[in-house]
Amino acid sequence: MTKVLVLHGQGMELRGKVDIEIFGTMTLPEYDEHISRYASEVGVDVEIFHSNEESEVIERLKGSDADAALINPGGYTTGHPRLADTIRQGSIPTLEIHMSNPASRGRVSEIGPACKGVITGMGIMGYNLGLQAAKQLADQ
Repeated sequence: MTKVLVLHGQGMELRGKVDIEIFGTMTLPEYDEHISRYASEVGVDVEIFHSNEESEVIERLKGSDADAALINPGGYTTGHPRLADTIRQGSIPTLEIHMSNPASRGRVSEIGPACKGVITGMGIMGYNLGLQAAKQLADQ
């Protein structure tokens, strides 16, 4: 079975508590419930990891035996070249996921160019799309 690592970056634990007008009321545990359900529907095994420490996210990605990864970098979207380099140099295809569209707020991701692809602005459905894409990338 395809294994997908899902990484939540800095500040993601605040989802549903701040910036509700941008990100909505869904909390990180609710994200994880949806992701787990989507993974079951798509037929992938999913490991979900969150950290506010960039080094922990990097180490989890480097040490993963996953076939593909999804990352919502949160606060790591800009100003974190080590994370971008780890993704770029890594051996597993990685997709960047954002619930909202950062570009609509003038933010340009520095993580996206290191990834195989980017899904933005699709809300929680973006994770479903990401899992489907990750499965296809892993099967290539």
